[in-house]
Amino acid sequence: MLLFSTLTIGDITLRNRIAVSPMCEYSAVDGVPNDWHLVHLGSRAVGGAGLVFTEATAVSPQGRISPADTGIWNAAQQSAWARIADFIHAQGAVPGIQLAHAGRKASTGVPWEGGHPLVNEPAAWVPVAPSAIPFDAGYPTPMALEESGIEGVIADFAAATRRAREAGFGVIEVHAAHGYLIHEFLSPLSNHRADGHGGTLENRARLLRLIVAAVRQEWPAPRPLFVRVSATDWVPGGWDIDECVRLACWLKDDGVDLIDASSGGNVAKAQIPLAPGYQVPFAARIRREAGIATGAVGLITQARQAQAIIDEGSADLVIMARELLRDPYFPRRAARELGASIPVPPQYLRAW
Repeated sequence: MLLFSTLTIGDITLRNRIAVSPMCEYSAVDGVPNDWHLVHLGSRAVGGAGLVFTEATAVSPQGRISPADTGIWNAAQQSAWARIADFIHAQGAVPGIQLAHAGRKASTGVPWEGGHPLVNEPAAWVPVAPSAIPFDAGYPTPMALEESGIEGVIADFAAATRRAREAGFGVIEVHAAHGYLIHEFLSPLSNHRADGHGGTLENRARLLRLIVAAVRQEWPAPRPLFVRVSATDWVPGGWDIDECVRLACWLKDDGVDLIDASSGGNVAKAQIPLAPGYQVPFAARIRREAGIATGAVGLITQARQAQAIIDEGSADLVIMARELLRDPYFPRRAARELGASIPVPPQYLRAW
């Protein structure tokens, strides 16, 4: 039963093929994770997942989506994350951290208060992007990054990687999806630059590849390095799966171990054909054509659905989000449904 088989990537071995996807909690103060994050992430490690990712964790204050996002740009944040990583590891799961920069989608309110862009509020800041193109009506026009700003972003990812290593994380994922800064550089819809970071695919991919190189300096192989991508913008003329496969080939050569294949996020009103497992074909194609391990995401909610994705070779890892919000113990329920045996915390043995 491959869903509950181990998976070795670099110097870590996952106890199964179920991963907790990064999910923003919008519950931090000054970027510092707290008891909410400990319980939220820790319960999913107790629940049986093999890999537990933090939410998108900002590499700088400017890179947050909202003022309530977590970060890892200072010692206080690093120390708080170390406590959480230690707990996840103690439950038999591998702690992973997703490093992110929100780009032009930064400086917004939390979702349950409307999630609107912060413009004139005291907590607002000026977003940055490859080009001075707002994400949507009502969003501020971002400041186009100059070369020095790009170098600063790369340095921020490197410094965040060093802190993540010292905090005890086992996997790093670079967030290059969902319309945030790196995806904005990749897509011709949001990147209108005329310099070495715009125009051709090679140029639009340059920032991501430089970030990967900088991360690898602080996170050398065989430490596992993932990259989350949006495989398509879902809009004609935008970023698409053909370019994404080419990028994945380059990233494999750059030392990336796994592509976490999502989609969308860069076009506010894109028409996305939502359906169970609708993004799995992207993971399958990248895995097949780029020869790199992949993670499948997107409306994966059933045990047999997850098992089929692994059994048929569409992906090496099933990365789940909303179903694990609804049920932190999904892996244990799935194991029982599929007839698999997984370790149980001694505190819970009397229920088994």
